Amino acid sequence: MTAGTTPRRRGTGTASRKVKVTLPARGVPTLREERRLLRDGHLLVAGMDEVGRGALAGPVSVGVVVVDAQVRTAPTGVKDSKLLAPAVREALVPKVRRWALAHAVGHAEPEEVDRYGIIAALRLAGRRALAQLPAVPSCVILDGSHDWLTPPAAPPTLFDLDLLGREVAPDVALAAEPAVVTMVKADLRCAAVAAASVLAKVERDAMMVARAADHPEYGWEGNKGYSAPEHGAAIRRFGPCAQHRRSWSLPGQGGESDDVPSGAVDLTAAVTDAGPRADLDLAGADGLPVP
Repeated sequence: MTAGTTPRRRGTGTASRKVKVTLPARGVPTLREERRLLRDGHLLVAGMDEVGRGALAGPVSVGVVVVDAQVRTAPTGVKDSKLLAPAVREALVPKVRRWALAHAVGHAEPEEVDRYGIIAALRLAGRRALAQLPAVPSCVILDGSHDWLTPPAAPPTLFDLDLLGREVAPDVALAAEPAVVTMVKADLRCAAVAAASVLAKVERDAMMVARAADHPEYGWEGNKGYSAPEHGAAIRRFGPCAQHRRSWSLPGQGGESDDVPSGAVDLTAAVTDAGPRADLDLAGADGLPVP
């Protein structure tokens, strides 16, 4: 929204940990990790996950689901949103909202992705989601191996800024800075993270369907802004619109290749003047075309 934890400190003084996990049997997420963190002294623990990171158009969106020690087992069927059919995801949303102690979805628009870079846009969306909650959880579990939620040290380093003259993103002030636990495959492991991915996916999909009415040529009602063949063909024919991430290598727009593969990412966010970014986790990019 667990063995071998290694505490480390960020510029704000907030603890962040990387966690190596073993996937649960049959891929059913549980609250085991969330409850362990609650036993460690956290009163509120959140699962957080993003969608739209690998899309060519539309926002990047981050869902957050909060649990406490009283929350019961997640509704049957909750799992990583990419493993669920659209109708199943939509049916789960009201169940997740009733089950969670609190929940929210935050967004960063395509012009913010262009202006600040994908990592900073993720941070904006995640912190906007947290800011909607009645209380900020003391601990957040992020899917992946990179803490993109915690503000970078000040002044920012090359590892916190992208190329091409990107601006420093504004901060979203929170009442408290949560501790961050990064966990590879947390969307398969943790029920709160999986539930957050469902909320974010359904809300972002609905946004893209609504925006398709203003730009019917791109087929967003089906591809949701990802790099599906018909989307690439439409960009080549009509060019990009205001909803496209123009700093990315869009098809037919002068990049090295007109073929943008599934899972396309903002390549300018992966390299700095100091070389490849060691802190950028691309494994969690939600870039596959979705039905």
